Amino acid sequence: MPADAAIDALLEGLNPPQREAVLHGEGPLLILAGAGSGKTRVLTHRIAYLLRTGQARASEILAITFTNKAAQEMRDRVELLVGRATRAMWVMTFHAASARMLRSDADKLGYTRQFTIYDAADSRRLIKKCLDDLDIDVKRFTPRAMQSQISDAKNKLRSAEDYRQLVGSYFEQTAADVYQHYERELVRMNAMDFDDLLFRSVNLLEMFQEVRDRYARAFRWIMVDEYQDTNHAQYRWLQLLSSEHRNLAVVGDDSQSIYGFRGADIQNILSFQDDYPDAAVVKLEQNYRSTQYILDAANAVIANNRGQMSKHLWTDVGEGDPVRVREMSDEHAEARFVGAEIQRMVDEGVSRSEIAVFYRTNAQSRVLEDMLVRAQIGYQVIGGTKFYERAEIRDAIGYLTFLVNPQDQNAFTRIANSPRRGLGQTSLSRVLAYADAEGIPVWDAAEQGDRIPALGTAAKKAIGRFMSTMQRLKERLEGDAPVGELLEELLSETGYVDALRAERTIEAQGRLENLEELVRVAREYDAGNPEGSLDEFLQQIALLADADTIRDDEGLVTLMTLHNAKGLEFPIVFIIGLEDGVFPHSRAVEEGNVEEERRLAYVGLTRAMRDLTLTYARRRMSFGGAQSLGMRSRFLDEIPRDLTDQPQRAAAGLPSPGRIASWSGAAAASAEASGAGDGGGQLFRMGDDVVHAAFGDGVVTATEPGGIVVVRFADDGSERKLMADYAPIRRR
Repeated sequence: MPADAAIDALLEGLNPPQREAVLHGEGPLLILAGAGSGKTRVLTHRIAYLLRTGQARASEILAITFTNKAAQEMRDRVELLVGRATRAMWVMTFHAASARMLRSDADKLGYTRQFTIYDAADSRRLIKKCLDDLDIDVKRFTPRAMQSQISDAKNKLRSAEDYRQLVGSYFEQTAADVYQHYERELVRMNAMDFDDLLFRSVNLLEMFQEVRDRYARAFRWIMVDEYQDTNHAQYRWLQLLSSEHRNLAVVGDDSQSIYGFRGADIQNILSFQDDYPDAAVVKLEQNYRSTQYILDAANAVIANNRGQMSKHLWTDVGEGDPVRVREMSDEHAEARFVGAEIQRMVDEGVSRSEIAVFYRTNAQSRVLEDMLVRAQIGYQVIGGTKFYERAEIRDAIGYLTFLVNPQDQNAFTRIANSPRRGLGQTSLSRVLAYADAEGIPVWDAAEQGDRIPALGTAAKKAIGRFMSTMQRLKERLEGDAPVGELLEELLSETGYVDALRAERTIEAQGRLENLEELVRVAREYDAGNPEGSLDEFLQQIALLADADTIRDDEGLVTLMTLHNAKGLEFPIVFIIGLEDGVFPHSRAVEEGNVEEERRLAYVGLTRAMRDLTLTYARRRMSFGGAQSLGMRSRFLDEIPRDLTDQPQRAAAGLPSPGRIASWSGAAAASAEASGAGDGGGQLFRMGDDVVHAAFGDGVVTATEPGGIVVVRFADDGSERKLMADYAPIRRR
C-alpha cells in the first residue's frame, strides 16, 4: 500500500476530535477523553501516524500506561497498524520504564546494576525487622502502617529526612525513625522497593545532567495514558523527561480521577495548561458505549463538581431507556429485588455475564451474595474475595469454631497467631504434636503450655494469654450469650480489631467494615432464631460458603466495588446502596472528599451500556445492630427526574423532594386514597416478600397504576400481575 494510502487508511473512521489529536504535531497536548470516547484508539493511531509519516523513529517514542495489561494491549494494537516497529519503542508502565533506566545507571546512586526489587511482602518483612531493631512495639506500630506512611512519602518525593521535617504526632515521629532505618537497610542489601523505582529514577534525572540529557533527547515523543491518576513522583518524572522536546501528549479525564487515597493528584491534569501554556487541548466527548439517557444522568451528576474541566458526553447510539431508580425498605429487600430482576433477565435470554452489580464498599456484597447463593445464581467477585472467603472473615469464623470444637486443629493453627502474638509455626507445631502424643484435644494441650517440651518461655507466655482469653469467651458462650454479642466481644478481646485499627490503612479499614458486616449477620441470625445456637450459626455459614463453588455454562453475574469497575463496561448495571453515608461514604463526607465520591459515581454510571438501575434503602443495619434511617444519596437528587422512570412531584400523594417513589404516580395516589395494599392498610413495595394462597412464596418485582403488583414466584419462576386489593396475597 502506498504511504499516502496507508495514512488515509489510518485516519479513516476517526471522528473529528480524534483525528485532531492524532494529527497534532509538536508541542504539548492534552487529550481530555470522556468515558467510552475511544482514547486507546487515539493513542495507538497517534503513535502509528508519527511512525508512518516519518516524524518519529520507533526508538524516539515513550508510551506510558498504568498496568502491564494496558501496555500489552497498546503494543499489540500498534503492531497491527505498523508491524514489528514496536519492538524498539518503550511501551510500558511507569515502574517498568524506571527500572530499565536504573538498571543502566543505578551505580551512580550507590547501588549495583543487579539490585533486587522488593515487592510489598518483601518490603513489609524488612520493615518488621527495622521495628525489631529499633525495639518498637509492632502491635502499636504495625509494619503495614509504617509501610503505608513510607510509601506515601516516597510518592511525594520526600526522603526520610524530608519526612522528619514535617512530622507532628508521636506516630509520625516513630514512622520517621523507621523510614530512616529502612532506607539504610535497603541500600545495605542493594535493594529497592516498588516506590523506589520512580523515586530513585527521579533522583537520577535530577542529580546527573548527562543522564537526564541522554533520555530527554532520546524520547522525542512522550505519550501518557490515564494522566488523571498520576502522583507527584510520576508528574516530576514526566516533566524531566519531556524537558528537551516538550512533545508531551497526555490522555485523561479529570471526571474519572478516583484514586486520591492512593496518592493520585487531580491537580496534575487540572493544571496541565498552567504548566504548559502553549498546550493544545482536544476534547473527546462522543461516547461509543452508553445510551443518551445514561450519559445525560452522568453529565448532570458530575456538573455539581466545582474543580473540573468542562465537557459534555453525547452519543449517536440512541436515546435508550430512562434510568431506573428504586427505593427499598432495607438491604434485604434491595438484594431480593436485584436477584429477582437478574433472574427475570436470565429467563428472557440475557447472559449472566452481561450483568454487573456495583457497590461502594466490599462489605456491602454480603447480603447480595447470600441471596444469589440461595437463588443458585452463579456470580463472581472481581477485585476482591467472596465474603466468606476473606481472610478476616475466615479468622473470625475460626475463633467461633474453636470455641465450639476444642479438637479442631485447623481452627487453632489459623487463629493462635492472628493477630500476631509471637507464636511461630514451630511453636504451634509443638502444641499439635503434644496434643497428638497425649491423645487430648488441642484446646487442652494449649492450656498445658508449661508442660510442652521445647516450647520457649516467650511462646509459653503468649499461648497462656491466648488461652486465658479463649476461656473467658467460652464461659460467655456457655452462659448463652447471643452469637452477635459473643462475636463482637471476641473481636475486641482477642485484639483483632485493635490490630486492624493500628494499621491505619485503607485496606485495614475495609477489613474492619467486613467484620462489622459479619457481626450484623450474627445479629440477624439471633433475631430470627431465638432458640438458635453457635453450632447452628456456623452450619448456616458453612452451607453458604460451600454453595459459593457453584459454576455453570451460562456465565456469571459480576459483583464489584465502584473503584474496581473503572475501565470496564457492561450492558446491564445495578448500583446499590445509594444513601448518604454509604455512597458518598461517611468518611469522605467527614474529610471533605465529596467531589472524589461524585467522580466515583460518574465512573459507575458510565459503565452501563443500555440498562442502568439505581437502588437505595430506607433502613440499613448499622454496626451494633441498630437500624440506621437511610437518607437517599445526594447523587440521586442530582439526576433530573425526567431522565429517570420516577414520577414528577406534581400530583397529590407523591413523595416529597427528599424521597424516591417506588411505585407509579397513579398507583401511589390511588393507594393513598383507598388504603389498598395487603389488607393492613399498607402498600406493597418492591422487594417485599409475599405469600399467595395458590402460588406460594414470591417477591414483589414491580408495581403499576391501578393497584397492580408484579410478583415473581419461587416455585416455578413465573411472574404474575395481580390486583393488590383482591388477590389472596399477604406479606410474609
